Amino acid sequence: MLVRGILPKCINISIASSASLSSALKTNMSLEQAKQVAAYQAVDEFVTNNCTFGIGSGSTVVYAVQRLAERVETERLNVTCIPTSFQAKQLILKHNLTLGELDTSPVIDVTIDGADEVDASMTLIKGGGGCLLQEKIVASCSKKMIVIADYTKDSNKLGDRYKKGIPIEVVPLAYVPIKNKVIELYGGDIKLRNAVAKAGPVVTDNGNFILDWLFANQDLDWEKVSTAIKMIPGVVEIGLFVKMCNKAYFGQPEGNVVERTNSSL
Repeated sequence: MLVRGILPKCINISIASSASLSSALKTNMSLEQAKQVAAYQAVDEFVTNNCTFGIGSGSTVVYAVQRLAERVETERLNVTCIPTSFQAKQLILKHNLTLGELDTSPVIDVTIDGADEVDASMTLIKGGGGCLLQEKIVASCSKKMIVIADYTKDSNKLGDRYKKGIPIEVVPLAYVPIKNKVIELYGGDIKLRNAVAKAGPVVTDNGNFILDWLFANQDLDWEKVSTAIKMIPGVVEIGLFVKMCNKAYFGQPEGNVVERTNSSL
């Protein structure tokens, strides 16, 4: 069990095992197995018949969609799926699930998504995969947001484990002034995220650039930081998810799952 520091009173932690994956559990699970056990348990707990389900993005969500597809087939569930990215949409179509959109389903029962890091107060860093804007839109339309992750994403303070910084999605025209303004306000360093198999910067699903802010101070008030940065002209969204996550599941190397509930939401 990886629990670091003293958690706020509103955060409750419990440990449970996933019956769905009992045959796959090992003394030392791989990261992929840890992701899978967390994803399966979350889907088993929160997906019900006739629900609208937000599909997050990233490697852990792949397992959530696999489990959802199994349950839809075996239990004959009626579930409408709202994607947060091109990747999520392709997963929905690949598994023959019902694809929805916010135009027709603006209220979502539950969204299950991954995270790059979750701190002791349930503040998230998201956007390592470049989908932070659509992820936050879908999460904001959801009655509940559930995070699934392996144990390496569980930390006391933001930056303890995730070292790539906080993503900021920006209008391309303004990326240099925004970079300078954020450093002026809070210090640290900012890098324009470059593509891997393409010359030049990463371009999001929305046609924007991403700045990765390597912050220097771990003790900032993240809610105030998020609000201030989003007020800078040209900033589209920031990968800080504050007071949005209701519950998190962390798959552990021993095969169990650590659950953390934010009772303040």
